[in-house]
Amino acid sequence: MVKYMAENDCGNSEILLERLKDRLRANDRLLISYSGGVDSSFLTYVAKDCVPGGVVCVLLDSPLLPRQIVEDAKQRAYTWDVPLEIVSFPILEDGAFHANGKDRCYICKKKGAGILRDIARRRGIVTIADGVNKTDLREFRPGIRAMDEAGIVHPLAASGLEKDDIRTLSQMLGLPFSCQPSFPCLATRIPYGTMITTDMLQVIEQAESFLRSLGFSVLRVRLHGECARIEVPPGDMPLVLRFRTGISKRFRELGIPHTCLDLPGYRSGSMDENGIIHSGKS
Repeated sequence: MVKYMAENDCGNSEILLERLKDRLRANDRLLISYSGGVDSSFLTYVAKDCVPGGVVCVLLDSPLLPRQIVEDAKQRAYTWDVPLEIVSFPILEDGAFHANGKDRCYICKKKGAGILRDIARRRGIVTIADGVNKTDLREFRPGIRAMDEAGIVHPLAASGLEKDDIRTLSQMLGLPFSCQPSFPCLATRIPYGTMITTDMLQVIEQAESFLRSLGFSVLRVRLHGECARIEVPPGDMPLVLRFRTGISKRFRELGIPHTCLDLPGYRSGSMDENGIIHSGKS
């Protein structure tokens, strides 16, 4: 991790973009681990011009990804004329991942990295890159270690790009996802120790989709047994209360009998606070 943090801790976004381009141009071909999120989409957009005709994107599709994100990923790859290989990724069949311990992300990325390496080998591609940025390196991301072990590189992080830099540059380049909220995998909404199921992930996806239909953009629905904990920025809390009857009704339809509003408000990685673990009992 230190090897990425050591490289240029300052400098404006445009300088960092040129540094990223120089890194990408050093490759004849490049396989990108592509999720359709802001970071991997930005990397793909820049790489397609730096490695003309040599970029291939691979999306590991599983119930952990919201369907809208997958559709957006497909559309962007098509628009940019970048080859996209979508591979079924049945990670829920892995017993260790299903058990949802704190090493869940490591297990997922380790298995995913193996698939990416096999595809790269089959296509004769040496370098595999992902959308990890410098900000990610300061967060609890055990999956990054798995990708490092597999030799997967992080050109955004290595170039010194923070999340804010990526959004700034995406806006400057006129990319439609510059203001798109982050969409980490749906498993991050479930406390460690609670078995992850496809039904549970679908409920979370539908609950969050309903809230977005009401006008919320930055949000999480964390599922704690029979209770859903809604996280939104503090400024959006009055709106949640205004819609509380409709929200409660819709969540009950989804099989969630109790709904609460998280008073500290939205923050990334709240399930990692104090090692939140749920016993599976309500």
